[in-house]
Amino acid sequence: MLDILYRDDFLVAVNKPSGLLVHRSDIDRHETRFAVQLLRDQIGRRVFPLHRLDKPTSGVLLFAFDTDSAREVGGQFERNEIAKRYLAVVRGWPAEAGVIDHPLSRQFDDYGRKFPAGAGPEPLPAVTEYRRLATVELPEAVDRYPGARYALLELRPQSGRQHQLRRHLKHIAHPVIGDANWGKGVHNRFFQRRFGCHRLLLACTELSLRHPVSGDQMTIAAALERSFCAATDALGWTASGKLALPSAKVGAPQGLPSVAGGTAIDGPRLLMEPTPTA
Repeated sequence: MLDILYRDDFLVAVNKPSGLLVHRSDIDRHETRFAVQLLRDQIGRRVFPLHRLDKPTSGVLLFAFDTDSAREVGGQFERNEIAKRYLAVVRGWPAEAGVIDHPLSRQFDDYGRKFPAGAGPEPLPAVTEYRRLATVELPEAVDRYPGARYALLELRPQSGRQHQLRRHLKHIAHPVIGDANWGKGVHNRFFQRRFGCHRLLLACTELSLRHPVSGDQMTIAAALERSFCAATDALGWTASGKLALPSAKVGAPQGLPSVAGGTAIDGPRLLMEPTPTA
């Protein structure tokens, strides 16, 4: 069952787990579980996905219940009016803060589908702001250096290109841990062997948008999955510590009903999913 972060008469948001496709895709032709179908079956209503998260990425995933709301919020995404916040664990120590301004070309996710040689589209502008939240150096020779450095980053994409964050972080030589396409295999295998981490360490933790009906500004925040927190705990960035999520409030805009969701976050801290009880 999907964790519903927010719901009213027009929108519903879930905390998508890593490993779940948003909808049917040739990325994995044998996959039978999709967020669209799971949510539809869970709440008994048709839903329209408003954006996408890569299969290995976890976090806030937003849907509309009707075409008018989908059109309004979809327009906000297209105009880059929605503020998005991600957390990522990356190889190395990037600068304390920076802007990655690097155009990206469209890519096909369908297997066997490629642009003819020399006929691909021109790269489109793509910008990502980042801020370094924490660092660690492990006394292990994972690569060609005597120690292995990793960092926790806050990412705020200012555009919405395909696989933008993963491709941008590779561009600055600080790929996301667990990234099989744009990462570095030796570090991915180290996290698997040392920490039992078999996922992409990238999560969408916040979306801020205007409600399609009331026009009120709203922010939807998601806790990190336990599998993500297990890695940050192992690196010394504990869930009870001083990092990562700024003050945020999840709830319905004024005058609209809210179901299953909103709690206020008191201050900066890492949020971990609650542990199931027997």
